[in-house]
Amino acid sequence: MSRLLYRIGRYCAVNKWRTVLAWVLAVVVISVAGHTWGGAPADSFEIPGTESQRAFDLLDARFPAQSGSTARIVFHTTSGAVTDPANAGGITQTLSEIASAAHVTQVRSPLGDDGADLVSADRTIAYAEVRYDVRAQDAGPKAVTALEQAGRHAKDAGLQVEYGGDVVQSNKKNAAPSSELIGLGVAVIILLIAFGSIIAMGLPLLSALFGLGIGLSLIALLTSVLKVSSAGPVLATMIGLGVGIDYALFVVTRHRQFLHDGMTVPEAAARANATAGSAVVFAGVTVVIAILGLQIAGLPVVTSMGVASAITVAVMVLVAVILMPALLGIIGRRIDSLGVPGLKARAENVHGATFGARWARAVSRRPWVWGGAAALVLIVLTIPLFSLRLGATDAGSESTSSTARRSYDLLTEGFGPGFNGPLTIAVDLDGARPTLLADLAAALAADPGVERVMAPVLNQRGDTAVLTAFPTSKPQAAETTALIHRLRDDVIPSVIRSDAGAACVTGSTAAFIDLSDKIAARLPWFIAAVVALSFLLLMTVFRSVLIALKAAVMNLLAIGAAYGAVVAIFQWQWGGSIFGVKESLPIISFLPMMMFAILFGLSMDYEVFILSRVHEEWLKTGDTRESVIKGISSTARVITSAALIMMSVFGAFMLGDNPLIKMFGFGMAFAVFIDATIVRMILVPATMELLGDRNWWLPGWLDRLLPNVNIEGEHQLPLPEYVVDRPVTPIDELVPAVFAEAD
Repeated sequence: MSRLLYRIGRYCAVNKWRTVLAWVLAVVVISVAGHTWGGAPADSFEIPGTESQRAFDLLDARFPAQSGSTARIVFHTTSGAVTDPANAGGITQTLSEIASAAHVTQVRSPLGDDGADLVSADRTIAYAEVRYDVRAQDAGPKAVTALEQAGRHAKDAGLQVEYGGDVVQSNKKNAAPSSELIGLGVAVIILLIAFGSIIAMGLPLLSALFGLGIGLSLIALLTSVLKVSSAGPVLATMIGLGVGIDYALFVVTRHRQFLHDGMTVPEAAARANATAGSAVVFAGVTVVIAILGLQIAGLPVVTSMGVASAITVAVMVLVAVILMPALLGIIGRRIDSLGVPGLKARAENVHGATFGARWARAVSRRPWVWGGAAALVLIVLTIPLFSLRLGATDAGSESTSSTARRSYDLLTEGFGPGFNGPLTIAVDLDGARPTLLADLAAALAADPGVERVMAPVLNQRGDTAVLTAFPTSKPQAAETTALIHRLRDDVIPSVIRSDAGAACVTGSTAAFIDLSDKIAARLPWFIAAVVALSFLLLMTVFRSVLIALKAAVMNLLAIGAAYGAVVAIFQWQWGGSIFGVKESLPIISFLPMMMFAILFGLSMDYEVFILSRVHEEWLKTGDTRESVIKGISSTARVITSAALIMMSVFGAFMLGDNPLIKMFGFGMAFAVFIDATIVRMILVPATMELLGDRNWWLPGWLDRLLPNVNIEGEHQLPLPEYVVDRPVTPIDELVPAVFAEAD
């Protein structure tokens, strides 16, 4: 791999303009194709093999009018009754207009004969239910726009009008801040401090933006053949920016070191590609494999987010090892130009007494103390994980600037907290006894967790019915989850018994609970598969059993600590107000699986980058302690910079209102912090010191079985090519450099 990447890097650095032109053409062609043939993201909440999905399928086949989606138009007045003649005209006009909108099959009015249950007890709040013949995501933003336009009539009559329901929730406009720009702004500052040069700072940003443009365009093309979740492009942007800047940073840092050693520009770019680029390729492949492992969940929404993220990461790897050498060739020896006043342009220092070297030496002198303290911190941070409660947040966790949140609050005030999460019971009456529906309704109403049960609705053939039950608790509450399991396991089976007929509990609340249960069941298998595959990859690359084993264990500890922090902040509300968390939230069901896939892959970036440098030094000297010290000395600054950039990119996404993105951003930023500090700077040197020469132990029989994949084989490359007029080097820097070349 090193020799191949050396040749690629040298070719691109020499044929720099041709390479850049090819990339520019690729960006243009793929962007135009994505804009022309690509589709829009669509949230598909199909959950194969679950009770809620069986109910959806039954209604699709026999009762299409009840299988679609719904929206609610909520009316509120502060004086008189909402149904007074002064208000009735505006409500009537609003509902007449919305009845003619696309895909609308039924509008239940609070003014009709059957609308008494749509008006609150104090008659200040009422709602209309709008039913569509398509799923919420298929109704699209146009359905929400039609609701808002129709609502102007009621507003003109002096009523407060808000909108909620599945259609509004699935097609809401997230007024998120420009998170990408905030993350990039912080990255600029970090890179300026790290490099001390505007030119060197700009290269990783330019390559990351190149890759992001291609990645998002490819995702747009993907939407034409696959339903990609609306969160997919957001997560792909978050991950793509982070890894794109990091990968380019690794290559640029190594390139500058070779330039400072006196190599020619093409030689420095080729060698940087062969060393740092090899680590980038391996780390990127690990990330992609881990993310694609999300298919184990068997959930289309999770799979689509994983595929979108994997595409972006793959593009970033190609940009780092193909486009970056060309950009380095164009910049030439001017890479340290446009220095920042007060900051010195610095390259990696393997031989100097850096802070990283002093730190690694201090840890190596007392490995048991440092390693034990670091492990204890990670274990303590993991403790909240054991109270993890998966679920889905509801509109009550959104900002009050959202109409869905205001609708939620009004309905809670007028009808109770469970009104925002109705349970739909789809009943198959084929061959059932005549009293089944009445018996079932009575049993549901008798449960203490049910507020009330609506009258059943039958299809034309009379073989399928729908019952709607309202819980006493809000949708995201643990009591609602317990109620759904109780209805399915005890209440409904006690009525159905052995008679013909069947009943399934569904609805958005029940569907999200099914999603959580399915993910919880698949998560151990997914973790085992990703850890096993990563173990094999690391063992193959570094020819060591213990290196791969301790990397897997340390990564699991770091991710467990990140899970624990997410639970503490969002579920326990420890300091949650700092992050805009105003109430206890369940952890969004697919978040742990997504976080594990991405974090386990990303943690390999730092692991591979450090260990590849340590292994290089160990192959030269055979001294474990000095190899670790030199490896950390030469990578501490770049890994710190990379981690800070990753944290700023992820952290910026916490500023939005979407709970999923907020949780994801915090969890990722915290995990990167833990990984780059406690794991890489303490546990890695401590455990390697304790293991000594056993770090590189591999049984002979296993060595013969594993393929030989060398990612740091600098000694296998051609002899370095230096410039004739090497820059004058101060004597204090020249002496160690001369001895290093002699070695």
